[in-house]
Amino acid sequence: MSDRTLPSPQSLRTDSMPAWRQHRYGEADDVVLERADVPAPRRGHVLLRLRATGLNNGDVRVMRGKPLLVRLAFGLRRPRQAVRGIDAAGTVVALGEGVEGIAVGDEVVAELPSGGGLARYAVCPASRLVPRPAGVDALPAAALPVAGGTAWQALERGGVASGHRVLVIGASGGVGTFAVQLAAARGAEVWALCGERNRALVEQLGAARTFDYRAVAPDAPELAAQPFDVVIDIAGTTRLRTLQGLVRDGGAVVLVSGEGGRVLGPIGRIAAASVLSLGSKRPLRPLAAVAKPDVLAQLLALTVAGSVRPVIERTFAFTEARGALAHVAAGHTVGKVVVLAD
Repeated sequence: MSDRTLPSPQSLRTDSMPAWRQHRYGEADDVVLERADVPAPRRGHVLLRLRATGLNNGDVRVMRGKPLLVRLAFGLRRPRQAVRGIDAAGTVVALGEGVEGIAVGDEVVAELPSGGGLARYAVCPASRLVPRPAGVDALPAAALPVAGGTAWQALERGGVASGHRVLVIGASGGVGTFAVQLAAARGAEVWALCGERNRALVEQLGAARTFDYRAVAPDAPELAAQPFDVVIDIAGTTRLRTLQGLVRDGGAVVLVSGEGGRVLGPIGRIAAASVLSLGSKRPLRPLAAVAKPDVLAQLLALTVAGSVRPVIERTFAFTEARGALAHVAAGHTVGKVVVLAD
């Protein structure tokens, strides 16, 4: 091995590290703190010393292996990547062959391809790295990649523009808090459904009107009488025809997530949306968000400018990472949960 493929002695004093690992699908209790080998960055990759890791609902789905469809991508019997955590802010400590334009010591933010964030070190493709601006600490930076990127892509999928009236369903979660802010920043009039206790927060983020989802259903007169230009459905529980009825002709519904069976998950809902959209002036557009470093760079710039504020409900120490996973798995997280490295 060349020196470029190994961490410097100053950055890495041992060839093992603490990592929260799972050896079977299950709940947070099945995730255990162990010693693991520090991964070596292969060609085109870098090794990160993690500073903070944001957790998402996707981490919980992989942890549980539900719906069963996710096991085709992540491992049939157990997760191929034993460590959860996709959102990462860290320091580059070693470079694999062929990596250019990145130096050891760089502070970066990234969306790890399959996880690995709940450990001391993680490997990431260099192409996914985005420099962390000096004006953004690791804590808020780690809250941005998946949730912020998904919200951004949802607005793009719906064509949200200045002057539009936008309804965000599920506005107080990780994706929702970003969707409200980004839509308002585009000049849209944002309406939002969220829990009663979170209405003030969502209004502070830019929503013009908020409603308690327990008291006002999406087909309630307060909403059904309004011709929305775009509906961003993050909760994923509203009937598709009801969602179509909320938008004007030429408008669109963006499906960020959805409920479904234990095997195929939201696939049935997506298929039904495709059928209902045939020839419709009110299409239902499922979103398959992907990692986009250019979008992450813009989110970081908006955070520096104060136009976007990551909402972080709780932070956990690295030794409490299992509790952080359990908290996210319990549902109803407001904004984001971030685990801080030691």
